[in-house]
Amino acid sequence: MSESNLASSAADVPADAAPPAVRPPRARASGLHGAAARNLGLVIALVAICVVGIVTAGDRFWDLSNALTILRLASVIGVLSIGMTFVITGGGIDLSVGSVLGLASVWASTLATQTMARDSHWVVMAVCAIAVGIGAGLVNGVLIAYGKVVAFIATLAMMVAARGLAEMIANRQTQVVRVPEFISFFRMSPLGVPMLVWIFAVVAVAGWVLLNRTTFGRRTVAVGGNAEAARLAGIKVQRHTMYLYALAGLAAGVAGLMMLGRTTAGSSTNGQLYELDAIAAVVVGGTLLSGGRGTIVGTVLGVLIFTTLTNVFTQNNLSISAQSIAKGAIIVGAVLLQQRFADRSRAGT
Repeated sequence: MSESNLASSAADVPADAAPPAVRPPRARASGLHGAAARNLGLVIALVAICVVGIVTAGDRFWDLSNALTILRLASVIGVLSIGMTFVITGGGIDLSVGSVLGLASVWASTLATQTMARDSHWVVMAVCAIAVGIGAGLVNGVLIAYGKVVAFIATLAMMVAARGLAEMIANRQTQVVRVPEFISFFRMSPLGVPMLVWIFAVVAVAGWVLLNRTTFGRRTVAVGGNAEAARLAGIKVQRHTMYLYALAGLAAGVAGLMMLGRTTAGSSTNGQLYELDAIAAVVVGGTLLSGGRGTIVGTVLGVLIFTTLTNVFTQNNLSISAQSIAKGAIIVGAVLLQQRFADRSRAGT
């Protein structure tokens, strides 16, 4: 169209005409609606499981102490899952978080660490566990981001190595915590809520803010959605990827500390297969396995769904085999729903 035609068209528009209504982009509109719908679906699923628990187990399930037990059991997996949410949103995967949890619990409960904690402050044990987690995460991040090792292979190697190192340090024995201040802290229940639940809540809120309200979170989504486009946009993809795995390691270190507080024992078997539970909770919560979309609220709901389901099965004396079958069916259903949403999203763009 020539400039004259453009001028003529502009002149034909009345001066007092209302501007055309601005319609939101279709993808953005459907994304917001989809996130709300997914969270609502998770809440409905959680309520349905609770109803089944009340009907089948009665007062044993519908009891405040049982609700606190569910939250307490969900807290360790929940913290692991928050870290896993960032890695998966960034387009990666971390199979080592369960083993790193075990290594952190063992390292923080060695005789040398406990002696230093008794001589100074129990926080020494916390620093030790968190440092172990961050260190393992950084090794994963460097191997994946700069060494170009596939995430599945790098974290699988870390999973095996961390578990083996934990066995060597603990000599295949359970290390009992003998620092009274440490035990007292984790047995506290401010406002009647166990300390582990408070820690989970703080980590979840911090994770939500980091993912949804900071540049780091936006970069994580961008890297997971299209790493090459993110690089062209000026994001240092390799460095950011390393940070994501360090963050997952940090979460594993905190979870190891929580496990130590819950069981008062460091063992190389702590956190066994927890990585699978964390991945399952993240996927069921709505985070895309292919990256580019993550939700902390969905992850928290996913953790609560699995923990409540396990509690219902336990209350009804159902076997672990039945629990595993039900969990497997839920995971498959969640992945199928993800694929369906992804297909609809691609069709809409």
